[in-house]
Amino acid sequence: MTSAEIRRKFTDFFKAPPRDHQEVASGSLVPADDPTLLFTNAGMVQFKRVFQGLERRPYTRAVTCQKCVRAGGKHNDLEQVGHTARHHTFFEMLGNFSFGDYFKKDAIAYAWEWVTAKDWLGISPDRLYVTVHHTDDEARRLWREVTGVPEARIYGLGDEDNFWQMADTGPAGPNSEIYVDLRSPRDRGAGSGSLGLEDFVRLQDQGTLLEIWNLVFMQFDLQKDGSRTPLPAPSVDTGAGLERIAAVMQGVPSNFDTDLFVPIIQAAATKG
Repeated sequence: MTSAEIRRKFTDFFKAPPRDHQEVASGSLVPADDPTLLFTNAGMVQFKRVFQGLERRPYTRAVTCQKCVRAGGKHNDLEQVGHTARHHTFFEMLGNFSFGDYFKKDAIAYAWEWVTAKDWLGISPDRLYVTVHHTDDEARRLWREVTGVPEARIYGLGDEDNFWQMADTGPAGPNSEIYVDLRSPRDRGAGSGSLGLEDFVRLQDQGTLLEIWNLVFMQFDLQKDGSRTPLPAPSVDTGAGLERIAAVMQGVPSNFDTDLFVPIIQAAATKG
């Protein structure tokens, strides 16, 4: 599946009834009216004022493919670039958003369907693991009830891993992530495929378990004094890295081996 096909499938999935999301163009890499950010670092940046209740749009659901830069600030990937197979300063983030419309249940159902259904990505559930914030019993329950993910494949982690915020101030909330196991079936072994928390964290650190989707349950507006003010309405902000998904779908060992990078690298090598 090419990167262009992944982009199109993602927007087609969320635009189609009954999901009915409005497709919105990628925002500028330099936020127009946000002094808290130097660059757009996530898909939700162009919707910040909508989440805060300061702006209204003619839609309550949106889908985007947002161009992002993470080269400083709260989300800074500079130290990781070149050391892992999956970090970049510039990347594209697929995302679906709910502004006071659906919340955890539908966000989880949509994500699981797009990742696992044959008409979309078709990744086997046997390769997937889920994390939630360790206090979010509701999300843990919904993953079991809505998708059938067994309890042994759901891991509760702390703020560092499963609480997302755009910057030191602004919209934030607990999040839930989907990981895909990159090991071969033989290395994954037989049985349920569940891992203890220690093994999960180890494989996550190694990059063997690759995070491909982050579902943020937007509930708070962080203030300068560190307090958390409830947002006007619980909302959803998700992000799925195009480069990472392309690597999984194309069966290559790193994002740099996908059709997003190989033509550029080959051209540079030829001209060099």
